[in-house]
Amino acid sequence: MISLSKAIACAVLFAHYASAAPAVSYSAATSSASVASSTSISASTSSSIVSVSSVTSSIASASTAASAPAASPTVPYASDDPNGILWGLNTDPDPQAIRGSLGATIMGPQNIAIDQQNPDLLAPPSTDAGSIQNAKWPFGLSHNRLQTGGWARQENIDVMPIAQSMAGVNMRLEAGAIRELHWHKTAEWSYVLNGSVQVSAVNADGQNFLATVSAGDLWYFPPGIPHSLQATADNPNGAEFLLVFDNGAFSEDSTFLVRHIYNLTLYGYSHGLQLTDWMAHVPKEVIAKNFQVNISAFDHIPGSELYIFPSCMSPSTIAGVALDYTPTAPPPDNAQAPEDPQGQVPSPFIFRMSQVSATQLSGGSVKVVDSTTFQVSTSIAVAEVTVEPGAMREMHWHPTQDEWTYYISGQGRVTVFGSSSNARTFNYEPGDVGFIPASFGHYVENTSNTTLRYLEIFNTDRFQDISLNQWLALTPPDLVKAHLQLDDETISHLSKTKPIVIGPQ
Repeated sequence: MISLSKAIACAVLFAHYASAAPAVSYSAATSSASVASSTSISASTSSSIVSVSSVTSSIASASTAASAPAASPTVPYASDDPNGILWGLNTDPDPQAIRGSLGATIMGPQNIAIDQQNPDLLAPPSTDAGSIQNAKWPFGLSHNRLQTGGWARQENIDVMPIAQSMAGVNMRLEAGAIRELHWHKTAEWSYVLNGSVQVSAVNADGQNFLATVSAGDLWYFPPGIPHSLQATADNPNGAEFLLVFDNGAFSEDSTFLVRHIYNLTLYGYSHGLQLTDWMAHVPKEVIAKNFQVNISAFDHIPGSELYIFPSCMSPSTIAGVALDYTPTAPPPDNAQAPEDPQGQVPSPFIFRMSQVSATQLSGGSVKVVDSTTFQVSTSIAVAEVTVEPGAMREMHWHPTQDEWTYYISGQGRVTVFGSSSNARTFNYEPGDVGFIPASFGHYVENTSNTTLRYLEIFNTDRFQDISLNQWLALTPPDLVKAHLQLDDETISHLSKTKPIVIGPQ
């Protein structure tokens, strides 16, 4: 039961707020004084203060209109300005920096293709505010490292400084091509985008591993584990995959190394250590002694790293002259690892995510893979999400871990909220990388007429998120009403289980 004095005080504030032209902020002292004096309010009080009878009348009227929320006593209502996306990808030949009555046309040079892809940067919603760092990077803007047999392009803090905790590489191998034997000081996690890849590794106990993964599958190598990658011929074009590393300073390109030293990143930390690069920088007599063979056995080792290269046999020789290398067939899917007296690794380095059934939701689907199902993956977790046209990944946040996002198909819209009135909206297309710092509120809305599919990737062993909908549904209703002025009907629609992906309204 609300006391009469408190009801009168609330009504006084309501009346004053409704009648005052400027917005008024009430302090705790003011409210206390109002409560203390509420029983002595009379009709003779100044016109800026309402009488007890009018207060009582207001309370009675309010009780008959419970569905109508009261005005906030301290701040104005949030804006009702329309803030939908203004144009779709390549749909407006003349995008302009105008939203409603704000902005103006562009009179100078304009990159129309970029503006078509980023309507919420050119004409941001009026709800955007503050200074959230750039949280979008298209792999299409990354420098591409072209090799015989494939290519690789990367995203790291050099191109998206906000992404301090993770970096990514998009890599392509032709059928049979090899990403050479190497290892990292960081963990390596991968999602196969197309084709199949045979992976091999040996752990610190001398146990080996060999397996083939296909589109939608994962692999994970802990820091320091030597491994290799080779595309099979399941797809005659080879394979393409996404690599994610649990350090934002990681670089696949050694030319970045000197710069990263100034960021306290050591040699070898942000770049894979390659077998051929190491061998080329050790005296051959030392190599021969290490393997207990004649030094001539190493006459044909490369003089620099191979990185990506086509598979081939050792060159045959006639009279000591090396002939051309002969290409070999890509590896079969059922290839077996060499016999190992130490046995196989206890936990596989791959996970067949493509064979996991997705959880179907009202607006799409989700698959989650973390260390609870992929035991070796102790520093990377993933959610593969689909969002149907008109649907959205609900408003949520992740308690302690950053989110590195990769868009596979469709188009998405994300507003990132970082507290203190900081919010910015971004638009994403296939091949784009997004990043959301830990605990920053966000959603992902499908803005296309096809299914949006993307990966949420986290530097953690366990996937976690907090649903705004569930949080409010499990909070005492009066508290929710006090904050948001919601009516009972709206409160009844809150979900006590996470919607995750919400269907069209």
